Amino acid sequence: MFIHHNKCISPQQTFEKTDWEVLHESVENKLKAIEPSYEGIPPGVLRRMGKAVRMGVGCALPVLQGVQADGIIIGTANGGMEDCIKFLNQIIDYEEGMLTPGNFVQSTPNVIAAQLGLMTRNKRYNITHVHRGLAFENAMLDASMMLHENPQAVYLLGAVDEISAYNYNIDHLNGWYKKEPVKSRNLYSSITEGSLAGEGAVMFTVSNQETNAVAKVKGFDTLHTTNEHTVKEALAAFLKKHLHADEKPGIFFTGENGDNRMLKYYSAAESVFDEATTIARFKHMSGEFETASAMALWLACNLPDRLPAHCIKKEGAANSAGNIIIYNNYKGVQHAFICVQKPVNNKE
Repeated sequence: MFIHHNKCISPQQTFEKTDWEVLHESVENKLKAIEPSYEGIPPGVLRRMGKAVRMGVGCALPVLQGVQADGIIIGTANGGMEDCIKFLNQIIDYEEGMLTPGNFVQSTPNVIAAQLGLMTRNKRYNITHVHRGLAFENAMLDASMMLHENPQAVYLLGAVDEISAYNYNIDHLNGWYKKEPVKSRNLYSSITEGSLAGEGAVMFTVSNQETNAVAKVKGFDTLHTTNEHTVKEALAAFLKKHLHADEKPGIFFTGENGDNRMLKYYSAAESVFDEATTIARFKHMSGEFETASAMALWLACNLPDRLPAHCIKKEGAANSAGNIIIYNNYKGVQHAFICVQKPVNNKE
């Protein structure tokens, strides 16, 4: 499938004026999204929105300008979680009395897709995939299947996740975030357990039409395993399936996150490539969250002429990005591969 319009709200300058060279540092081991003014959302509606809903709707509306989407497909793990906790706390605080309806309405994961459907008056296919670290990949699979059934259609494909206090505390206690202060630019030199918490929203319009596309998703695959050798074998098979024998990926984007427990998976994956491929990383920009691979896909679609130094782990010999391979894993169990071709030879 081909990617056309796209937007990203992240902890970096990715939404209004993109600047890859500027790296915003984490605060208290959290990379919080830089939210825009949300000019497209009426103030009365915006006031009642939780952060995940604001980011999702605010990121999607510019993408949908002038586009009549045939469906809205969102992947998330924690969308609406913060409002859900607020509502549950109100039940206790008010002793099941006069509860604020806003937190209840905004408390489910599908509220982002639902709000988009209401605000754009889109009564077509509307679905949310909630599959932890593979939520976005399952949304991609859904979009791919829908495009196979409806070749002329255009779909909104996106992912949203926020740093909710509830989930952050649980994951922090379980050792998934750094206990010692770590800055973004020093993330990969840290040799301890855990990573930096992140959040963001990414939206794409996807179709089967190559004209004016910014990139093509040639293939993607998912895997559940705790064995790094299985990951290496699966990646090698993935490359053989989606690339010709003489094709060399220009960039291998990995979700390496500074957690020493995850390094074995990324090292195994990197060993599949030779000196022609540049090894790059993105989690120091996004932080760790369930749908971070969506930001990696956005980065692949919007690559500058030259990657900034803070992204590069190993410089390759290839002269062009060409095919970009993305590998992400979540908590050492859920793994995903995406093959992106860029640039696409547009046909006017």
